[in-house]
Amino acid sequence: MDFNPILLQAGAKEPDMLQTFLPLLIIIVIFWFFMIRPQAKKQKELRKFRESLQKGDKVVTTGGIYGKVAEIKDTIIVMQVDEKVRLKVDKSSVLRDMTDATPKK
Repeated sequence: MDFNPILLQAGAKEPDMLQTFLPLLIIIVIFWFFMIRPQAKKQKELRKFRESLQKGDKVVTTGGIYGKVAEIKDTIIVMQVDEKVRLKVDKSSVLRDMTDATPKK
């Protein structure tokens, strides 16, 4: 004889698997919808931006260096910071395009 005092007290049947795992599934779906999906979309847009870089684009690096793309190689960008100053930066360190950004006065 299987003796389970909780089931005897409540007088209920055992909960089915759907009822047991439904809250967990709902939490996973909410987590995916609000956390993982937007991050993946942002990474996809950033990768697309880096692939579409062209000579003359104004960009900002992760280190906060503003400059203009002077030359593009496979994974390296030569960035012109000033008239005679050029920096080699990794393509993955470029964050955004600054061509349409207006300077604050």
